Amino acid sequence: MVDPVILEVSVADLEQLATGVNMVWALTVTFLIFFMHAGFAMLESGQVRSKNVANQLTKNMLTWAIGIAVFFVVGLGIANNVGSLLGGGESSALTMFGADSSFGLVNVLFSAVFAMTAATIVSGAVAGRAKLRAYLTYTFLLAAIIYPVAAGLVWYAPGGTPLLTDLGFADFAGGMVVHGLGGVAGLTAAWVLGGRMDKYNEDGSTNIIPGHSMTFAVLGTLILCFGWFGFNVGTAATVLTVEEGVVQLAAFEIVGRVAIVTALGMGVGGIGAAAAALYMTGKVDTLYVANGMLAGLVGVTGPTDLITPMGAIAIGFLAGAQLPLVFKFVEQTLKIDDVCAVFPVHGSAGMLGLIVYPLWSVEGTAIGGGLIAGGILSIDAAAFGPQILGVAVLTIWTVVSTAAVWGALKAAGQARVTPEHERDGLDVSEHGVDTYPEFGGPDVATDGGEIVERSSSELRSDGGVDTESYEIRTDGGEVETDDSIKMIMAVVRPDRLGAIKKQLAEVGAPSLTVTNVSGRGSQPAKKGQWRGEEYTVDLHQKVKIETVVAEVPAEDVVEAIREGANTGEPGDGKIFVMDVEDAVQVRTGKTGPDAV
Repeated sequence: MVDPVILEVSVADLEQLATGVNMVWALTVTFLIFFMHAGFAMLESGQVRSKNVANQLTKNMLTWAIGIAVFFVVGLGIANNVGSLLGGGESSALTMFGADSSFGLVNVLFSAVFAMTAATIVSGAVAGRAKLRAYLTYTFLLAAIIYPVAAGLVWYAPGGTPLLTDLGFADFAGGMVVHGLGGVAGLTAAWVLGGRMDKYNEDGSTNIIPGHSMTFAVLGTLILCFGWFGFNVGTAATVLTVEEGVVQLAAFEIVGRVAIVTALGMGVGGIGAAAAALYMTGKVDTLYVANGMLAGLVGVTGPTDLITPMGAIAIGFLAGAQLPLVFKFVEQTLKIDDVCAVFPVHGSAGMLGLIVYPLWSVEGTAIGGGLIAGGILSIDAAAFGPQILGVAVLTIWTVVSTAAVWGALKAAGQARVTPEHERDGLDVSEHGVDTYPEFGGPDVATDGGEIVERSSSELRSDGGVDTESYEIRTDGGEVETDDSIKMIMAVVRPDRLGAIKKQLAEVGAPSLTVTNVSGRGSQPAKKGQWRGEEYTVDLHQKVKIETVVAEVPAEDVVEAIREGANTGEPGDGKIFVMDVEDAVQVRTGKTGPDAV
């Protein structure tokens, strides 16, 4: 029998081990929360027009790039000092460069990803018309002052107790400090900016402006749902602690409940939004389901450590169900163009969860208890007052500070892009890019070969050289001269463009111009739906193909386009043939068939 090996480990070693494990856990959940920015980027870009996608993606990237530096250098210091000043704590430096431990810097990063989540929410509300410089100015001030003050009232007060927390306000993982603040800030900024062009008619009626990609929006939602476990469960858990020389599991007594509360809020939030949309429109709206899942998550995020699983079901459903109602009220009654529905998803849902949570509190006094099976209705009546007060204080601070910043930018003429830039799209006007620059389809030369220009020269009587140009086709074809010039114009389905290009290559069509258009012919109108609101789609997305021919018979080109475009269904399009009186080549000055 082998004697057991006894290892002597000092308390310091045990503490170092616990610190290392806890640091790995903190970094893991921090990375999860950071990954939510990918979700925000996809969700928001999917809900805007295609001409504004690059702008939305750029705002999401720069939100992090600017915000992390500002919050590190200034913001967290402001939060600590404001919290200490109001909560009886100790003042500290305004910079976090003085953090004296690796674990301390990890905690700074953990704080920063919360701050940047609040900042990026705002970008969805002001999409499609805010100047990039205006949004980034606001992001700078939000990371430096607006969010830190709110966080200092609830979370930060070295050596003391944050003011609202001392009064009994509870917000575990940011239902109001992060999401509510972002939602209220977005609503305020959208109100100051005004609606997008064509959003509201002179009579006050509302026009539906659908986003360009439901796929992006849904995938972004699912990424956010995944990262959200970092928000809630990450806040709830510390892995190890050392007490009297013994390594013990740390704050794991609530982790299981926090995890299931998060999952239930997410799922039931989608059900609540689907039910409300079905009641209002007779259809289950896809985007409302996606937004409802997020609203349910926001609803349970604030009190996630204080409610029963049955409470998560109730709050999740209420948060999802209020979404279509609040969005409609904001859009049609308040006339505020909240593009990505950030207020009903993050603002009102966060407020609701924090205010009603005492109905399902695990720490209540059981007034009228026993009404809900599986989770005794435990009303903590004393919590209602502090929760309402805390929500009110944070809302007022966010509205006043946000309105001041955007109001100043608007007064200076720096808040909103020009009507021309808004009409063209912010991708081009703000960034000089086109998110979808190609029409797609195979990279095929439309004539099947190359045109090589060669020239022969002869001496002119004035001593100059007269150059005569002629063309040789590299594919072996011959160029015939003809005085007849025809333009063939076709309006066809966008997805048939690749097949048409191949057919044109086979007949040697020498030129091709393609334009994205919307049109109406014999194809019947259809009904579209965006966030539960129905609208008529009678202008269908098409591409217009124009080709001018001289040597190639027009009837060959027409047949090539018809073969490539034909699906046998209404809406395949039409082809038109027109005589062209003349043509001029800009570079050489050639005219007629030679120019073609």
